[in-house]
Amino acid sequence: MDFLKPYTSQLLSVLRVMSALLLLQHGTGKYLSIPVGPMNNASPVTMSGTAGILELIGGVLLILGLFTRPVAFILSGMCAVAYFYAHYPRGFFPILNGGELAASTRSSSSISLRPAAAPGAWTRRAALPEALNDTARTGRGP
Repeated sequence: MDFLKPYTSQLLSVLRVMSALLLLQHGTGKYLSIPVGPMNNASPVTMSGTAGILELIGGVLLILGLFTRPVAFILSGMCAVAYFYAHYPRGFFPILNGGELAASTRSSSSISLRPAAAPGAWTRRAALPEALNDTARTGRGP
């Protein structure tokens, strides 16, 4: 698939935004009741409520392209904990324990890739002038 090589950065941005939208959907469902579902009105003191806060804040940061690697690292750990807490006790294999959808769309496929991959071309940092990017990268001004 060499024909996609010139678009690697843009495709990473699309993956980042789509992964963030999936997370944001779970967070908004827990705290904003959009969409209405069984996890609405989560309490922040529960494990699900804490995950909702991480999903809301992390989803927004990932969509904007801010702090993508540390946020993705934290969220990938959250997804792994959620999988092992909710699905793993029912069996090892995701196809048998009801975790196939969770394993394929959230934890193992895209969120786990984010800490290792670049944020992509379409980020807030890419929109900054080059002098500000140098300051952010090195901690020194121009």
